[in-house]
Formats: sequence, structure tokens, C-alpha cells
Amino acid sequence: MTDYLVKALAYNGYVRAYAVDATSTVAEAQRRHDTWNTSSAALGRTMVGALMLGATLKGDDKLTVKVQGDGPAGQIVVDSNGQGDVKGYIDNPHISLPLNEAGKIDVRGAVGTQGFFTVIKDLGLKDPFSGQVPIVSGEIGEDFTYYLAVSEQTPSAVGVSVLVDTDDTIKTAGGFMIQMMPGVTDEVIDTIEARLNETARISNLLDEGQTPEEILQNLLATDDINFLEKMPVQFKCDSSKEKFAKAIITLGADEIQAMIDEDHGAEAVCRFCGDKYEYSEADLEVLKQAALGEA
Repeated sequence: MTDYLVKALAYNGYVRAYAVDATSTVAEAQRRHDTWNTSSAALGRTMVGALMLGATLKGDDKLTVKVQGDGPAGQIVVDSNGQGDVKGYIDNPHISLPLNEAGKIDVRGAVGTQGFFTVIKDLGLKDPFSGQVPIVSGEIGEDFTYYLAVSEQTPSAVGVSVLVDTDDTIKTAGGFMIQMMPGVTDEVIDTIEARLNETARISNLLDEGQTPEEILQNLLATDDINFLEKMPVQFKCDSSKEKFAKAIITLGADEIQAMIDEDHGAEAVCRFCGDKYEYSEADLEVLKQAALGEA
């Protein structure tokens, strides 16, 4: 198991914690979308946060995180589920900004500070749950933290971090999410906050060889940790030629005929994974007949 996420309880169950090493997962997204360093960090941080949020769901349940800021990155969209699968894209993959004042990748500069942070959860019910908050930081981790506090009324600390190499490949990517349960004492909160303030970025800790378990043990500053689950995480997209075919059918027979007449075929490209699907004139003729049958 290369990339994985751990779930834990600490302080007699008053603290819920998650940590994830998503290095290969984010590297796969970087490769598929050819993201440059600032775009890689912005997309990667969003994927890491979505993985941890997805880990709070049951297996088949899924969620979508949308970061819609006023920066040059445009929209970031990430899907994840309760099984550790994640996929995502960024509107502008080719952003490479100068480092910020702290000497770090300027994710805020790419995302922007005005806009909305939205989480849509599909829990298998009639209607999905949707929560939206303003972007408060643009650094992504603080935006996840604010969303959880406001939309889910769960006081949390979320750290998401991506270390990008000089050739734009991903060295490490990971994060943590620590949530305070009702009844937690101020003393416990103060202890964890102090440790958070003195801990290095998660991507640096992973680069030093620390595991998600070790990262949580350090952050929680207690021996009272019960590790509940260790779950593999991975980049996974469920796009297929059949799925896109169904979408083409919904365009209607006239639109499909226009594709046949003008382009003599069609190509569909998945935004999430970049895979391409080709449709010949004969394929489109079959889809046109299906569209006529549905009309």
C-alpha cells in the first residue's frame, strides 16, 4: 500500500483525526493534467482535503468539492468517495507564480481570495446535501477548516500540503484533519493548537519519511490514540466510452447528425482524467438512432 489514509480517535474519543499520504495520487493528477507548480499545489491540496472529507462518508457515498475563486486558476473541481477514490481538475493547469513572501508556492495567488468554496454530498438520498461558504484564504486548508466550522458545525483543523519538485513533478502530498467532538476540554484544545503551531508542513514531514500514523501521534501529543482504520487512496476516474455515449444521445438527433456531416466523427475528453474517446460516423449513427428512439 503506497498511498493511504488513517482514521483515529484520541482523548477518550473527544478528538477525531485523519491523516493521509497522497503523494502518488496527486502525482497521477499532475501527470494527467500536465499541471505546473502553482496549479499542482492548488489542485493537489484540494484533492488531499477532499480525500479526508470523503473518508467521513460510507463506502458508496460521494462528494464534490468546488473552489471557485477570482484568481487565474479558475475553478477547481474534485470528486471523492468513502472508498478512497479521488479525481479532479483545475481550469488553468499551466500556472507557475513566483514564491510568496514566506518563500512558499503562492496558492492564494492562483486561487484568489474572493469567491466560493462548495461541498456537495451525494449520500444516496433523493437530494444531495450542499454547503457553501465564502473563500476565506485561498490557501485551501483554511477554507476546508472554515467550511467545516460553518456548514457542518464541527470545529476542525485541516492542513493540506504539496511539495513540488523543480521539474513540476510531485515529491510529496498529504494532510491531516483533526476534529473536536462535543464535550472536549479547553485543555485538550490548547494542547493540540500548540502542537499544530510548531509542526512543520505535512509534505515536509512525509519527505523526511514520516508516516501518517507518526504525523498524527506528533500532532495529537498523547499516547491515548486508537487507530481505527488504514485505507488505501488512489486517483480513480469512472469515465468510459459508454458514459459519454449516453451524454451524446441527450444532445438529440439533429446535433448528432451535424457531428456526422461536419466532423465525420467525434472525440470526447474527460475533464477529470484526460482520457479520450473516439466515435466514428458509424458509432454516431447508432447513437442518433438511439436519440430518435428516445424522442
